[in-house]
Amino acid sequence: MEELSEEEKHKQLETELLALLDQGLTPTFYRRTGKRILDIALGVPLLILATPIIAIAWVLIRLTSSGPGFFYQDRVGLNGRLFPCYKLRSMYVDQDHRIDMNVLQKSEAEGVLVKLENDPRVSWIGKVIRKASIDELPQLWNVVKGDMSLVGPRPLVPHMVAPYPDLNALRCQVKPGITGEWQVKARDDNRSLSGMVKHDFRYLKNCNFWTDLRLLVRTIPVVSSTRGAH
Repeated sequence: MEELSEEEKHKQLETELLALLDQGLTPTFYRRTGKRILDIALGVPLLILATPIIAIAWVLIRLTSSGPGFFYQDRVGLNGRLFPCYKLRSMYVDQDHRIDMNVLQKSEAEGVLVKLENDPRVSWIGKVIRKASIDELPQLWNVVKGDMSLVGPRPLVPHMVAPYPDLNALRCQVKPGITGEWQVKARDDNRSLSGMVKHDFRYLKNCNFWTDLRLLVRTIPVVSSTRGAH
């Protein structure tokens, strides 16, 4: 059997994605209720365990650079609703003059996510907490609040998804997650839009308790290895 070209694979994926969008996601018990039960059952104890780490990181951030310890940014959530996504601040407050804007614009044009290696806007403590994914621990509060889920598509800022309304409409049928298919399998190669579509589509199509549990377990070695984190 002849293998499909990349263009044909992308076209097939796009067709399947649009068909899934037209049909809507299956309203299973897990999607409606079970996912929220899992988020509370695991999210609350994880937040309690993470609080001392968050507190230490917050103090170090405040001691080593001016500005607040926490940072939040509007992200696109369930049904397209914007919510403040919380993180520990890893960049300097006066970041704009620390980078060549031409370099930044070129990077933005190349990928969905902008994560420059050796980014001069990131403080030394910011590099440490990013490497260990500590900067994302405050998102556990988003999970407890109900803005996010432990597992789901990566929460994106509005301008990233604005050019792709079909993809955005599909992603918005579930809550974004701290971890997920894309975050686990493409952490060291997360700049590709087609890659994001592929992983999001696979997760949305197969979302269930066992899928979420598997992705949560796989997150541990991925984060521990610090692969793709900068």
